[in-house]
Amino acid sequence: MNRRELLSAMGVTGVAMTASASMARVADSVSTSQTPAAAGNKPILAMIAYPGMFPLDLVGPEAVFAGLGTHRVGLVWKSHTPVRSTSGLAIVPTMTFEEAEEAGPIDIIFVPGGTVGTLACMEDPQVLGFLRRHAPTASYVTSICTGSLVLGAAGLLDGYRATSHWVVRDRLTAFGATPVEARVVEDRNRVTGAGVTAGIDMALTLAARLVGENHAKALQLNIEYDPHPPFNAGTPQGAGREVVDHLSKVYAPFIDQVNVVVPRAAAKVLGS
Repeated sequence: MNRRELLSAMGVTGVAMTASASMARVADSVSTSQTPAAAGNKPILAMIAYPGMFPLDLVGPEAVFAGLGTHRVGLVWKSHTPVRSTSGLAIVPTMTFEEAEEAGPIDIIFVPGGTVGTLACMEDPQVLGFLRRHAPTASYVTSICTGSLVLGAAGLLDGYRATSHWVVRDRLTAFGATPVEARVVEDRNRVTGAGVTAGIDMALTLAARLVGENHAKALQLNIEYDPHPPFNAGTPQGAGREVVDHLSKVYAPFIDQVNVVVPRAAAKVLGS
């Protein structure tokens, strides 16, 4: 049985099997809480796909979002030209900002994290303008890893609890947010995830809100998300001081840039 036959057996028909969504759309019948709209009328889940993002920040959640059946998942950027991730992986945007706005409504906003690419987004008028225009009417505004800094730079986390990658989580205070040390943080319609792999947790949490717990469980089973890491090193506490100190040194040049960009971006948002 090939991938298309598997999807058909699961109840998914008439779906274009693009490379970005090939991890499967779980059967709509799994969910008893919602009937998806016709494909052409579905609202957009806009995933910002920018140069310099961390690839797993995007493709992990996308593997979950692709199975919702309730939204058109768009990888949104300034053009359709492939963007290079931090590892050099080329990801092809499926919508420009203009195309997404014309195809709308933009119902869910998602921003992945990265390093210098994230900092560039924090001061990019086109990115920030898109987020600011659509956040007020979006059902959910979400991020993973350092993507929450971009939400902060757009003025979208002031007064909210939020999380981020551990190396920059405390910087969220500059944008009026309350940093929370947790894998996923929900505050009203803001849903933020911690570093990288927490994107899958965040996406499944959001899926449960959108299509019900049973459908979300099916999505989790579909990607066989049952992590058993070989080391207890996924948090600073588990990794230990020696590993934390080493990685902190690796991140030092990035943090130096963060310490320049965050106050500058915060001043524009909060007038501080």
